[in-house]
Amino acid sequence: MRKSNWLLLVLALLLSTFLVACSGGDDSAEEETEGTDTEEGTDTEETEEEPADEEAAPEQVLNILESAQIPTMDSSHATDAVAFQFLGESMEGLYRLDENASPIPGIADGEPEISEDGITWTIQLRDDAVWSNGDAVTANDFVFAWRRAVDPDTGSEYGPFMMNGVLKNAEAINNGEADVEDLGVEATSDTELVITLEKPIPYFYGLLTFGTFLPLNESFVTEQGEDYALSSENLVFNGPFLLEDWNPTGDNPDQWKLTKNPDYWDAETVTLETINVSVVKETSTAVNLYETDETDRAGLSAEYVEQYAGTEDFRSLPEPTLFYLKMNQDNEALANQDIRKAIAMAIGKQDLVDVILANGSVVSNGAVPANFSAHPETGEDFRDINGDLLVEDVEAAKEHWATGLEAIGTDTVELEYLGGDSEVAQEMDAYIKNQLETNLEGLTVNVTSVPFEERIARDEASDYDIQNSGWGPDYLDPNTWLEMWTSTSPYMTMNYNNEEFDSLIEKANNELLTEPVERFETQLEAEKVMMEDAAIAPIYQRSRAYLWRPGVEGVVFNPMGADFSYKWAHIE
Repeated sequence: MRKSNWLLLVLALLLSTFLVACSGGDDSAEEETEGTDTEEGTDTEETEEEPADEEAAPEQVLNILESAQIPTMDSSHATDAVAFQFLGESMEGLYRLDENASPIPGIADGEPEISEDGITWTIQLRDDAVWSNGDAVTANDFVFAWRRAVDPDTGSEYGPFMMNGVLKNAEAINNGEADVEDLGVEATSDTELVITLEKPIPYFYGLLTFGTFLPLNESFVTEQGEDYALSSENLVFNGPFLLEDWNPTGDNPDQWKLTKNPDYWDAETVTLETINVSVVKETSTAVNLYETDETDRAGLSAEYVEQYAGTEDFRSLPEPTLFYLKMNQDNEALANQDIRKAIAMAIGKQDLVDVILANGSVVSNGAVPANFSAHPETGEDFRDINGDLLVEDVEAAKEHWATGLEAIGTDTVELEYLGGDSEVAQEMDAYIKNQLETNLEGLTVNVTSVPFEERIARDEASDYDIQNSGWGPDYLDPNTWLEMWTSTSPYMTMNYNNEEFDSLIEKANNELLTEPVERFETQLEAEKVMMEDAAIAPIYQRSRAYLWRPGVEGVVFNPMGADFSYKWAHIE
């Protein structure tokens, strides 16, 4: 394998400075949308001298809770933590993340061969990977899936977001200026995939572990047509587990399960036989299920943290996941910079994390989380360098509010606030509403609490004034936090447009790709620009508190994509 020196340097810096944590994107905060971190255990083989006690051997069944249904199992349309979690368990891409957040081979047979200029990646595929219908997993399955994701007729949000400017011709295809066959991916044989990039991408190795880059069985998808991925009966799998009993429109949409895939190429590594999943949105119900041994994990809200902190079952885990208010500038009031600054500065963020959440979450005053990425030369954390950019300051908020109201010629503003329907989300949104209406005279905030999948749909349609939203990283680079706020991003649903910000991100992602120091410092400047605009109102960086059953070992937590992996999990 040949790699250019600059690429090795950047990859080493990105991976060596990263602090492993979880990711997610649901504003339900502490509910069971994702998992919890445990040290990866090591299976112990039984010896003839000490035979296993078969009666005492634990059943390899894990029971977990989610706070929301799976919005979709179509990898071309998945955009959220819940979908990526179950895609990650039932599907396998070229690579997956190990316990150190490093890519390891999945369907790929070894590491990629990379050209000296970093543009061409040649990847050999293993010949023993099969779909659950018996078909072999081939290089064409990746070609078909990636073409489908950037095809404008598909209407994928993440396809263009993840591939435009990355894969050769992806943006031109998505804009209708080139044919999908022109995408920079080619199956030179059943087991060889050649990828051509638009330019060197220092974080591309990590991207290949992400859900949008999963393969699709072309013949099966074509045969299913519009029914593809509507239920587990309309899916085929190639990952460690099979998704069963999932039917969002059936009689029991709040329960499904994963069962061990006997045809998975690495099935001998998988210990769990079954993972049962139930949707539970109330913390009290989740705790009761845990106490009665009906679930092995329960997310805790503030009132339960004090009760269980210090017990064997309690876990609190920090993540590089940010929550913030998105402010849709299609609204006349929110188009005013002073109004946005007033909203961002009027919320008592410290009380929110200490009292409402009380799970270890910390206040966020920027657009990039702490302990996520470090300066390539000095090693200093991104957040430490830029510091606090948009802080809680009620007096300053009132001044900005008065200035903004004068500018738009009114003394009252009414805003529609879109939030989640979980117990914790509703408590947090009620607190934010109270803070805004108390500190900003003349403001009325109407909160609408909706299920996670509905909030996603309304977000995509820009159907909100203010939205409580969260974001977990998709790859190990500050760009995963910054590029989505550019005016051309598919994720840009709040009508924010700043030419200086766009220019800085464009520069970082093009001419500075092989200049890691200059690129990082340009990203620092870009964050300052959007925070001066109050493009978003940062609130907190999430930690999550759990009751976690002792003996559940080997769960691997990921910093991006699926929050955690059960491939190596087992019950001791």
